[in-house]
Amino acid sequence: MTPFGEALRDLRRQKGVTQQEMAAAIGVSAAYLSALEHGRRGRPSFDFLQRVCGYFNIIWDEAEELFRLAEGSDPRVTVDTAGLPPRYTALANRLARNIRHLEPDVVEDMLKLLENVPNRG
Repeated sequence: MTPFGEALRDLRRQKGVTQQEMAAAIGVSAAYLSALEHGRRGRPSFDFLQRVCGYFNIIWDEAEELFRLAEGSDPRVTVDTAGLPPRYTALANRLARNIRHLEPDVVEDMLKLLENVPNRG
């Protein structure tokens, strides 16, 4: 599951709406919603996000958070280390091989460490 998928599922459940009801209302298939919620689909489109916000009548601050979560929810990430020192490529590859085996507290520690790195792209 992705951060966006979790947020979408939580929002839908808080509002008491099934996937089928929501899908019909915003013009997508229930299978697509299910795939988003389970992390089997990549980042949703801007148009989809706008339809979700309109459907749930989400105010701007909440919508901004939903858009932010969508931005960081691609389940198949590509890390470009071209032009970087060899250790950067080694790190990216080791993380790709081992991410499924990391303990949750290690993932949290890594996320906290990366929060202090400026986002330049």
